[in-house]
Amino acid sequence: MTESPENLSIAVWRGDDSGGGYEQFDVPARQNQTVLDVVSWIQQHTDPSLTYRFACRVGMCGSCAMMVNGEPRWTCRTHVKTVLKGNRLEVGPLRNLPVIKDLATDMDPFFDKWVASEGAHHPTRTRHDPIAPVDPTEGNRVEANEGIECINCAVCYSACDTVTGNPDYLGPAALQRAWTLFNDTKDANRGAILDAVSGSGGCHNCHSQGSCSHYCPNELNPMKAIAGLKRASATRFFRRSS
Repeated sequence: MTESPENLSIAVWRGDDSGGGYEQFDVPARQNQTVLDVVSWIQQHTDPSLTYRFACRVGMCGSCAMMVNGEPRWTCRTHVKTVLKGNRLEVGPLRNLPVIKDLATDMDPFFDKWVASEGAHHPTRTRHDPIAPVDPTEGNRVEANEGIECINCAVCYSACDTVTGNPDYLGPAALQRAWTLFNDTKDANRGAILDAVSGSGGCHNCHSQGSCSHYCPNELNPMKAIAGLKRASATRFFRRSS
């Protein structure tokens, strides 16, 4: 898009978890503007009551994630020209999460599931013990490394149709965290992790549609991690049954 006096027609969701609707705004088209730039322009120049969340603006924190034309994205890294339909754009809050107000969602359910999946490290040593060496080429360490760049932006959680249909499902990010710890040789309780992810809302609910991996802005592969948990929990089940 080149510099132009032409306006963009932006539909922004307004309301909270009890209800709301889309409101139209005209925003000047600018070269290289992002979706977050558009939302910020509306808040700064048209309606200061518009509520949204952002922090770093450079794709490191993930807090600016929203639905853009029906798809979850980091708005700070999404250029308008790549998603514009005609001169129109629709911006809404992440789905599968309660809406606090307008574009800001309540992240508590997301992080509660992260905790429920045993996402906290179970230490094998105390702070008084020497640090155990880690071999970066060891198989489990390589597997664990694949998921450590998750920044908990909830894009995968919002993209997941299984979460939509089953609110008890732990979701891709929580399960990926569980798989990371399961493969961490410094974690002391792999059994607790498998117990946590094998229940009614656990990894076996995943339909392997792959939306989580498709939309992950960091190009991680939660579906692969979930498949690993399925194998590990099934292997443990049959070993116990034999």
